[in-house]
Amino acid sequence: MDLPFALTRFLSLVSLVLILASSLGLALFIGRTANKILLSRQQQYAQLVAENLNQQIYRRFTVPTWLAFGRIALQQTAQYERLDEVIKTSIGSQQIESLRIFDQVKVIGYSLNREEEGRADILVSGLDAVFERKRPIYEIVSPMPHWRAFFSLDPPPKNFMLRTVYPLSIDLSFHDATEIPLVSDEVLGVIELSQDITQDYAAVIRFQWIILLTCIGSSLVLFAILQFFIIRAERILSVRMQRTRKLEAELHQSEKLASMGRVIASIAHEIRNPLGIIRSSAELLLRRAEDNDPSTRILEAVFDESCRLSQTVNDFLDYARPRPPKYMPVDTGLILDQVCGFLESEFSRYQIELHREQIGDLTVAGDKDLLYRAFYNVLANALEALRGPGLIRLRAEGELEEVTVAFADNGSGFPADALERALDPFFTTRDNGTGLGLPIVNTIVSSHGGRLDLSNHPAGGAVVAITLPRLRKDFA
Repeated sequence: MDLPFALTRFLSLVSLVLILASSLGLALFIGRTANKILLSRQQQYAQLVAENLNQQIYRRFTVPTWLAFGRIALQQTAQYERLDEVIKTSIGSQQIESLRIFDQVKVIGYSLNREEEGRADILVSGLDAVFERKRPIYEIVSPMPHWRAFFSLDPPPKNFMLRTVYPLSIDLSFHDATEIPLVSDEVLGVIELSQDITQDYAAVIRFQWIILLTCIGSSLVLFAILQFFIIRAERILSVRMQRTRKLEAELHQSEKLASMGRVIASIAHEIRNPLGIIRSSAELLLRRAEDNDPSTRILEAVFDESCRLSQTVNDFLDYARPRPPKYMPVDTGLILDQVCGFLESEFSRYQIELHREQIGDLTVAGDKDLLYRAFYNVLANALEALRGPGLIRLRAEGELEEVTVAFADNGSGFPADALERALDPFFTTRDNGTGLGLPIVNTIVSSHGGRLDLSNHPAGGAVVAITLPRLRKDFA
């Protein structure tokens, strides 16, 4: 029964794993794409900054200095201050964290950090390539690996730096208007500048997390909805399967009992006629026997046993071939009066107290004789279970749609292992019982559209409750 849903659960879990994996892959792909776009935009911006610096340095410093001094020597205070002014006015308020200018021998001729000027021991990756290829190089420098940065939604400033290494060359568009001779090597130096792109990088990481959490959240919602429908379908199927199994068991039991009933009815008919002759003969001989006749005790035993066997045969016939009820308005209170009156001598004999309580109208639609038999069997079972001083409580209550008659005794109650089998035919815990008392009651109650409930009282003793439907409209 659970195999289809086990497969469905497995497929739903696999789908969830695949969705989560694809969501992670999608987030990483989008993150890398966003990083590339960010790097491209930042490279374009850095290129504009570097080109502007190159033009400003060449036009406002290189050319005037060359014309004025015939050569460039930053050791001279005037030239250095002029270059410093040009650079600072060119970068303005742009967020340039560091800026260095390397000459053709890779010595730092200028730096925003004056302590670095004149040093040749600061190694910058890509410096040689820029001198050789005359093309700029861009790279992101960070002390934090990308996977770790992915879990840092708010990295500290200057954690991700875009470093640009740009060739400092002659501005040909401006060179023709000057009288400076054009040298063969157009790379006059290299500009290295660094920009803080931490906030932009963090924005990309947050964007990745938004995508990832959105995908995971939607996946979990879909998975929860799927699980809800699976659980609901399981419950519905389980209820239907239980009903089907119950119907199959009832059908099997009915077929078995029907077959058994035919055999029982045939045997009971064969026994009933000679048993009736034995009982009537014993009764006749008892009437004719004298008081001091020693055979009287034997005749009494034969008569009593024949009566008991006759009742057993009747029980077999009643169960094997139950009579359909003849519906008519019946007051269950009057039927209980008759049953209790018939068994009054037995109550006195075994010193059993009977407490009765009746509430409301107790009229039902039913068969008087069959209901009498049902109530009689329940009280007879209670008497048989007590077999001595005890108490039986009988409560009959009429409600709007049904009437409930409950019998409770203070005996030992139903054995725990026998409570579920108490309504099975021929199941009994007594040595001389037939096991048909409660099954006959259940058959009668079921034929009236009611139900029979068996339980044990928390304080001890058995409780048998018979619930019958109210008077039908067609009998009102």
